Amino acid sequence: MVDIGTLSLILLLAMFALLAIGMPLGFASAFLAVVTLVLKFDVDILFRTWGQGPLSVLGQAVYRQMTNYVLISVPLFIFMAALLERSGIARDMYSSLNVWLSRVRGGIAIVTSVMAVIMAAMSGIIGGEVVLLGLIALPQMLRLGYNQNLAIGTICASGSLGTMIPPSIVLIFYGLVTETSIKALFTASFLPGFMLASFFIIYIIVTTQLSPEKAPLPPEDPDAPKGGEKGLMFLGFLSRFGIWITGVLILRALFFTVTGVNEVVEGVDPILLGMVSDIPWLAGALVIFALIVFFVVGRERTAAGWEMGKGLIAPIVVIGVVLGSIYGGITGITEAAGMGAVAVFVIGLIRREMTWDIVYDSLMRTLKSTGTIIWVTIGAAALAAAYTLAGGPQYVANMIVGADMPTMSVILVMMLIFLIMGMFMDWVGIVLLVMPVFLPIVVRLPAEEIGWFAHVDARYVPIWFGVVFCMNMQVSFLSPPFGPAAFYLKSVAPAHISLTDIFRGFLPFIALQLCALAVLLAWPPIVTIFL
Repeated sequence: MVDIGTLSLILLLAMFALLAIGMPLGFASAFLAVVTLVLKFDVDILFRTWGQGPLSVLGQAVYRQMTNYVLISVPLFIFMAALLERSGIARDMYSSLNVWLSRVRGGIAIVTSVMAVIMAAMSGIIGGEVVLLGLIALPQMLRLGYNQNLAIGTICASGSLGTMIPPSIVLIFYGLVTETSIKALFTASFLPGFMLASFFIIYIIVTTQLSPEKAPLPPEDPDAPKGGEKGLMFLGFLSRFGIWITGVLILRALFFTVTGVNEVVEGVDPILLGMVSDIPWLAGALVIFALIVFFVVGRERTAAGWEMGKGLIAPIVVIGVVLGSIYGGITGITEAAGMGAVAVFVIGLIRREMTWDIVYDSLMRTLKSTGTIIWVTIGAAALAAAYTLAGGPQYVANMIVGADMPTMSVILVMMLIFLIMGMFMDWVGIVLLVMPVFLPIVVRLPAEEIGWFAHVDARYVPIWFGVVFCMNMQVSFLSPPFGPAAFYLKSVAPAHISLTDIFRGFLPFIALQLCALAVLLAWPPIVTIFL
């Protein structure tokens, strides 16, 4: 038998060695799980009674992970992202956003960031966003003479926002591993995710104002609406869309009223915007939108604004289906993912863009991506179970607590470990291998000492730590030497842009991500403010 301290060191060195020689993380983790049991327990104990003992614990841990119902949402979100990437929905969204911001300094970069936020809220997938933005936005920015580093950094940093913004697959896995409410994690990550996106946009605005040569304005179209006229058209677009939304919500509330679904029952949460008391408010909003269209903007401007902005409708509908069904209490995470995939498929059919080739290609890409995630999940779950069985988490916890460090010093050490591991490992392996060790330690820390300017409620510590972990993974997607965003962009970038150029473009955005991480550590209530 090998003592747990020596075993921990062997596992750490062996993991880096296996990854360095190119062994896939899933296989490396599974191999080290067996090594852990052999070194910690006598071989005879492992095989003396088949189906019992340490080996059976490994099997149960893997089975428990693979039979979790929420795991089904992962391939559904990947499939939805693949359909979005192959359809013209994203391109039309980019065109519509570009209409409104084309005459703003750095407007194309701002459009790219806004588009990334919308795509993140639709699918929660990272790789597809970077590739799609690289295909749509990068040629446009380079053609207009944008600074190459600014263009590259904007695409990759914004394209990785799917890590933070719901429905993030990283948050789903964290919730599965730590048995934390995924809905609460989604709610908690909204503000930090949009805060990070706003950091990117503010940086783009400031740097392009200070150095206008980094973002030249495109040639002015003499026929394009300008100033106040464009603003009225945008108001008309929003008002017309508001009429559609409020109309649908009124019909929904009336249906619930007729069928008796929305009756007030003590102890049961009311249906969001579906109660009898909501109908007058919805009707009032409908009237206000109609008055704006007919008496403020005018029907002609509204029609023109609708044509300019209609590319935003499909993404908003998809976001409403996915997040609306979750927060409206209609479905769970898995069902919402399925509804989102169906919504994208139906929209593609309506737009006459959905072909069997697109569906087949999307299914194949989903199969490959899901297969990779599943193998990593199996291997990491086995290693986590073996290390737990060997007493690893207790050893690490005692070592950290025994060091008698201040609470925030413990948290900062964990952040550093996350950042270093993120340079070399996939986020799936990190969340499955490290969270069973770190989270129990964090929960045992005094909650009143977590944070510098404010503190987190003890009930929400696992949720706060999950969002902080996701912010770390944001950094890992851009961190050399294995930042995946760089390789996603390189696959579609012009030949003259090297990997070195791409990583160089990341530097300001990595600094922004670290600033956002510092905000979460210094002021934890920003995570729990909506809980």
